[in-house]
Amino acid sequence: MRVGIVVFPGSNCDHDAVHAVEDVCGHQAVPLWHKEADLKAVDAVILPGGFSYGDYLRCGAIAALAPVMGEVRRFADSGGPVLGICNGFQILCESGLLPGVLLRNASLQFRCQDVLVKVENDKTRFTSKVPAQTPLRIPIAHADGNYFCDDATLEKLEANGQVVLRYVDETGAATADANPNGSRHNIAGIVSAQGNVMGLMPHPERACEAVLGSTDGLGFFRSLLG
Repeated sequence: MRVGIVVFPGSNCDHDAVHAVEDVCGHQAVPLWHKEADLKAVDAVILPGGFSYGDYLRCGAIAALAPVMGEVRRFADSGGPVLGICNGFQILCESGLLPGVLLRNASLQFRCQDVLVKVENDKTRFTSKVPAQTPLRIPIAHADGNYFCDDATLEKLEANGQVVLRYVDETGAATADANPNGSRHNIAGIVSAQGNVMGLMPHPERACEAVLGSTDGLGFFRSLLG
């Protein structure tokens, strides 16, 4: 499987994504520069974490206007799978491929730590090989991870099973103390209504090998790559 890894000026997790795809999962990673107007016949696209365009204006706002994103939108509209991690999640929201927005953390602090999350919907293209309702330990590293949407959108996300990942405590409860950034309903990741676009703030690519302290993120890549 050929997986496009989009690289923006300021991306800093693209090599981690390449490593997860190629060295851990055994598939081909294809770097896609932000000025590309060709996705090079990839089968899936990953928007990695980082600080695209230095996070100027608003996280992901400038990246959403990059030439490559026009191709990513067309790819997604045709049913192609797209995964956005951290800054990639922000870009997906800013580009309209996912609803809502990522705001500054409620603490107004950059949070870099392991968190516990659980998969609420294991029937998606991105979670079919991840244990549902079991707390997973995956790191976060963000200042703007506070997922927000209006009440009507939130109700629709919950009703349609589009809330895929939620911050929880060790018992699996979505408590306020388990929420690292103030996201509504402890949301850590969502999927599009069509099911082929997912964004999440935790970094599964940093939890794919035991040497990293956790393999709890590996299932997201195995699900995507089939």
